[in-house]
Amino acid sequence: MKKAIKILAGGVARLKLFLVTTIIGSAFLILYLLHHLFIRPNTTAGFAWGAAYLTALLVFILFESILFWSGIIRVYTTSVQLGIKWRIIGIACGFIPLVHIWALCRIIAITSREAAFEKEKYLLDQVRAQSQICHTKYPILLVHGVFFRDFRFFNYWGRIPYALKQNGAILYYGSQQSAASVASCGQELAERIRAIVQETGCEKVNIIAHSKGGLDSRYAISACGASSYVATLTTINTPHRGCIFADYLLEKIPAKVQKSVARKYNAALKKFGDTDPDFLSAVQDLTASACALRNEKLPDHPDVYYQSVGSQMNCASSGRFPLNMAYPLVKHFDGANDGLVSMESARWGENFTELMTPEGRGISHGDMIDLNRENIPGFDMREFYVNLVADLKNKGY
Repeated sequence: MKKAIKILAGGVARLKLFLVTTIIGSAFLILYLLHHLFIRPNTTAGFAWGAAYLTALLVFILFESILFWSGIIRVYTTSVQLGIKWRIIGIACGFIPLVHIWALCRIIAITSREAAFEKEKYLLDQVRAQSQICHTKYPILLVHGVFFRDFRFFNYWGRIPYALKQNGAILYYGSQQSAASVASCGQELAERIRAIVQETGCEKVNIIAHSKGGLDSRYAISACGASSYVATLTTINTPHRGCIFADYLLEKIPAKVQKSVARKYNAALKKFGDTDPDFLSAVQDLTASACALRNEKLPDHPDVYYQSVGSQMNCASSGRFPLNMAYPLVKHFDGANDGLVSMESARWGENFTELMTPEGRGISHGDMIDLNRENIPGFDMREFYVNLVADLKNKGY
């Protein structure tokens, strides 16, 4: 089993044991003390009994401390699902009587579910390892969305690439600028695709693109001559028809303010690796009006298989900032959405997959790339991508 899962499971087991033995041991020591002090006060051995009781108490405290710290350190250093929130709550509540028991129970519940889930996924991958269900004819090119880059030490796609590689996928990344026009990013992608094909001899690639990356990819295929090197394009929560709320915001926000915000963003994006960032062009290309015009001029290429995926949140609180703030606005203008892109705008190509959960939080724009490395109740994001790529393989791509 993966070492991290073993450590996490071991930590959970220690915390459970700590909780049980602390409750039972404390109750026993308290009752034993009361018994000697009030029920049989004349039978005590005075100082000798008190010393023995104190020794037993110290041994008990030492044992429980070792058990607790060995468990909590394992859990804090290996758990993904605890996040910063529950780590802080655990520390803050650690010295508050009774509340610390509640916090510990919540931490145990979260990490216990995580350990069981990750163990099941590990065993599943072990069972199907020989099948290499994600080893497609053409390699996978993962294309990021706007305002992000493909960093070496922080993967835009979260735990998804690892899951795909475990099942045989060969992966490459788009590495286009994080904030630039669709045309500019599309040209970068076209050059990137040609370079991959020339270096590897793979002939073509299967593109999986998230958000604006889907628009960049379509532009690369239809306007930059990359069609002969692309077998399939799968867009994930891409605003193919734009975002009406983006048109609304750009109309309401003064041009002076827009330029001021753009300058700050561009300066920051340069520090993160963009050679020529253009915040305003990136945002303007996501409007419904810009997308409608581009869709007319750039029809899909007949030799490329197009399909799409869209998801939706169930309420504003389903997403983290700023998606929780944008959700009501997008819903007002565009309908059911993932916090940024409406389900209708995400629909494109021969096949469209709608992702939602019947209850609970739903699936946000960030969830679709495992941005927060969060396990969603009722939906396994990593397994979804494994099945998505396996389907491409089955289709002969």
